[in-house]
Amino acid sequence: MVIKVFLASSSGSTAIKKKQQDVVGFLEALKVEYAQLDIACSEENRMWMRQNVPQEKKPSNGIPLPPQIFNEEGYCGDYETFFDAKEDNAVFAFLGLPPPPGSKEANQAGIVQNGTHAEETNAENGNVDDSIVMASFLYSPSILCFYSLYYLSSSFRVTRLEH
Repeated sequence: MVIKVFLASSSGSTAIKKKQQDVVGFLEALKVEYAQLDIACSEENRMWMRQNVPQEKKPSNGIPLPPQIFNEEGYCGDYETFFDAKEDNAVFAFLGLPPPPGSKEANQAGIVQNGTHAEETNAENGNVDDSIVMASFLYSPSILCFYSLYYLSSSFRVTRLEH
């Protein structure tokens, strides 16, 4: 799956340029495969982007501004939703990609090395591994506000709170 980032190479807006650089730089840092599609030089790219941004996501004037992000044909979002996903350590979910094992997003989701969820793995044994719970809290203290500990049958279980 290729991520498509629609950009404007000749934008007069410094705000748009900074947003575009932020998206591209972050994708490069994560080593995510992506394609830059320039809407300033290609009428075809501009029309495709405008037609494929969902109506409810378009601004009041009806013309979406770059950067716009797609996973193949599926719309992921604009810069604001990308920024929110980045702040929540949920960029891979935003992009519709599986998080790499060992990443913050995988740890938050409870994904262990074999690609299953920690609760699923431990459910087979009838308990939740406290070391996985503690490791995720020690690994990233900033996620404490998103998680709540519940004491269930002599073991702790981590549950993500929706916000």
